[in-house]
Formats: sequence, C-alpha cells, structure tokens
Amino acid sequence: MTPYGIALGDDLIFFSRISGSARAAGFAVRQAKSPAGALALVTESPPTCVIVDLQAPGLDLTDFLAQLKAACPTAPRVVAYGSHVEAETLKAARAAGCDRVMPRSKFAAELEGAIARWLAPVTAPAE
Repeated sequence: MTPYGIALGDDLIFFSRISGSARAAGFAVRQAKSPAGALALVTESPPTCVIVDLQAPGLDLTDFLAQLKAACPTAPRVVAYGSHVEAETLKAARAAGCDRVMPRSKFAAELEGAIARWLAPVTAPAE
C-alpha cells in the first residue's frame, strides 16, 4: 500500500488543510475522530505517520501511543500539535514519546513544507 498518514482529531476544517497539503505532496491522510478510530485504521494498514491533535476527544496520549506502537510492525512517526497556552500538555506529549510536538500555529506554518517528510516511509529516526 502507498504510504499514508492518519490525522487524529475532529476538526474537519483543519483536517481538510492537512489532507490538502498531503495530497499536494503526493500522499494521503485519513481522518480518525477518536483514538479508537485511529487504532482501527492502523489495524487495516499501518501508517507511516500519525498526526495527533492533543485536544482530540477521549485522548489518553500515553495509552494511545502504547497501543499504536504495539499494533504497528514499524512504529510510525507521531507528530502532535496543541494549543500554545497549554504548555504542560505539549511538554507531556514530548515526554510520552511523540517525535515532533508543536503549538498549532507552528504546525500550520510548517505543514506544507514538512508533510512529505512526515509521511515518507519510515527508514530512519523521525526528525
């Protein structure tokens, strides 16, 4: 299967921005509105990257990351973003093992230029 990513979050407008950037880079991103939905997609076909909105409903990031890594033969990159005013949430995401964590504004600014790297097949440690 062609490398693809999963975007975990329920913001349809922001997802359209992520999927549009991915499509322009030659990749696909599927949306999961819940952690359970993301894990269901993972069992169908492991992604190269999971993009996580840290405000996703029902998200227990540590538990989600453990289940994600257990379900994938090769651990996907995990790129997380959240509110800049929730510095502790961003710090906790780094501590939990996300490869890249940033405020939503920085994520949006980097999205177009970085999405191809994030979604590329995992052959080396993520940035």
